[in-house]
Amino acid sequence: MKVLVTGATGFIGSFVAEYFASQGFEVRCTIRKSSNLRWVKDRGYELVETDFNSPQNLESAVVGVDYVAHIAGTIAAPDYNGYLKGNRDSTFNLLKALELYNPSVKKFLYCSSQTAVGPAKSLSEPVDETTECRPITSYGQSKLEAEKEVLNFKDIFPVTIVRLPAIYGPRDTALVDMFRVVHKGIAPLIGFKERYLSLLHCDDAVEGLFLATVSDKSTNEIFFLSSEEFYSWSYLIDCMIKAVGRKAVKIRIPNSLVYSAGFLSEKIGKLLGKTPVFNLEKARDFTQDYWICSSKKAQEILGFKQKVHPEEGFASTYRWYVQNGWIG
Repeated sequence: MKVLVTGATGFIGSFVAEYFASQGFEVRCTIRKSSNLRWVKDRGYELVETDFNSPQNLESAVVGVDYVAHIAGTIAAPDYNGYLKGNRDSTFNLLKALELYNPSVKKFLYCSSQTAVGPAKSLSEPVDETTECRPITSYGQSKLEAEKEVLNFKDIFPVTIVRLPAIYGPRDTALVDMFRVVHKGIAPLIGFKERYLSLLHCDDAVEGLFLATVSDKSTNEIFFLSSEEFYSWSYLIDCMIKAVGRKAVKIRIPNSLVYSAGFLSEKIGKLLGKTPVFNLEKARDFTQDYWICSSKKAQEILGFKQKVHPEEGFASTYRWYVQNGWIG
């Protein structure tokens, strides 16, 4: 069996490719001219240099594969159109390429996000597959638009959508900044009230994505993956402090300061002609109370189960950062 993994040079995609390979699959990965190949080179993968600008450009990527795990996407863009191009349009072009050149593909998996639905209203009401989609950011809306494109192809070949919560683990370039701050003795908490989120270690997320890809029961379905518990930011900060093994002072950061930082980052990015990862929309994202979702459907249909919990997951992630020179 052969699988095409997009986004394999990134955090989650690299582990998806490794997991499929560990299960005996031949792995083909899409790469760009500008891609850093550190996670895919010398692993026995077939690497196909291409782009997602048209279905025709993707012919060599899709021909001959049995499964497609579409992990690639755009997490930072200058405007909504940039997000649409990187998430909706690229997904459509990949789907169209399959229709043209490999319509007998066994499954197309789309890796989406809880942001396509939006945050929950309360701790007792986690979002699930029946929740009305109300994304609060351009990124979330673009992921939802990509989902719609995927479902438009469900009568041509089998598709599955998996919505991920926050993910962490080795190779994560986002969480390392928080660990660096804690390493220096400061533990920031956003706002003056407790906030909660679903959080998965990359190992659990990748196994869930694999199960959703290969299971016949997942055909034309949408699934959330989530931790079994909803973690408070205070608890997660405590786990992080324990992982680092140093004392840290907890500091509450007002929401207004988070928004100010997002505004400033956005303005500086425009002056420098760069797209900042943190902006006003990210500030809105960060200040939500309940980024929580239920994975009950995935548990019942796919047999998904969380195995790695934050205390051990943060410890192993921190060790990886130190061993690989990301923190020192």
